[in-house]
Amino acid sequence: MNGLESFLQYLTDERQASGHTVANYVRDIQQFAGLILDGAENAWDKVDHLNAREFVVKLQQQNLARNSILRKISSLRSFFRYLQREGITRDNPFVGLAPLKKEQSLPKFMSINEVDKLLCSPQKYWDNAVQKGIARNADSAHFACARDSALLEVIYSGGLRISEAIGLNLGDIDLIGGVMKVKGKGKKERLCALGSPAEKALRHYLKARWMRTENDRRIAPLFVNRHGTRLTARSFQRNLKNYLLAAELPPDMTPHKLRHSFATHLLDAGADLRSVQEMLGHESLSTTQIYTHVTTEKMKNIYKKAHPRAK
Repeated sequence: MNGLESFLQYLTDERQASGHTVANYVRDIQQFAGLILDGAENAWDKVDHLNAREFVVKLQQQNLARNSILRKISSLRSFFRYLQREGITRDNPFVGLAPLKKEQSLPKFMSINEVDKLLCSPQKYWDNAVQKGIARNADSAHFACARDSALLEVIYSGGLRISEAIGLNLGDIDLIGGVMKVKGKGKKERLCALGSPAEKALRHYLKARWMRTENDRRIAPLFVNRHGTRLTARSFQRNLKNYLLAAELPPDMTPHKLRHSFATHLLDAGADLRSVQEMLGHESLSTTQIYTHVTTEKMKNIYKKAHPRAK
């Protein structure tokens, strides 16, 4: 087993990294091997600081976004730290590189009115699909509408990532207590709130779900497809494109923008930063602070439009 294979096994077994995370590591490490080592994945002990700097220069020449370069450097630094630990290499060539300043892009979010339009859009779309004969049948349309309405409500109610929402099981939902147990990055669990609209949408969906599958074990997936197996993010995102059209919203809106909107709307309403951090499942408060920049920019724009001596 070469260094890369054993590292990937370490990520999966010890770190319990997601498939998406492992795929990113593979892509970054193989890109480095291709650009610097002519594809050789067994010459890690020959890599030095000059090779690391050369890799960064080549990425910059490709006009890659700075944050993408930073992520790749982080991937290679972690990889070589593992190789050091295993005695495969003596040094970590990615330690001590001249730092690149991280780009600070403000997260995109929806207005409350846009969120309301999106949350109502599954009903609008599926009613129209039944009328025009686009839907497979009325029962399938009712099920998809109930499920996707509940999914959108859950994401916005708790500020969930799409992967977190799709990964929910029946036992993670407490409709009486108004909370849900969410597994975030690194398998860390947190409790997220279920507002009344989300609770109502879930109760409606669960009735429709029962007609699709009688699998009501606590470990059974909450959101299922028409075959009764766990819904995938890709399937939901295909439907989302139709909902955005039905709601006459920009096509670049994503489930993650609902998460951004959740945080921004809470802070706009006076929620404290530490509470929002816990609700989002951020390890560092600095990650959550980006949303304060959003609300500050909004305040400045309102001031410029409204104050007689703002300009």
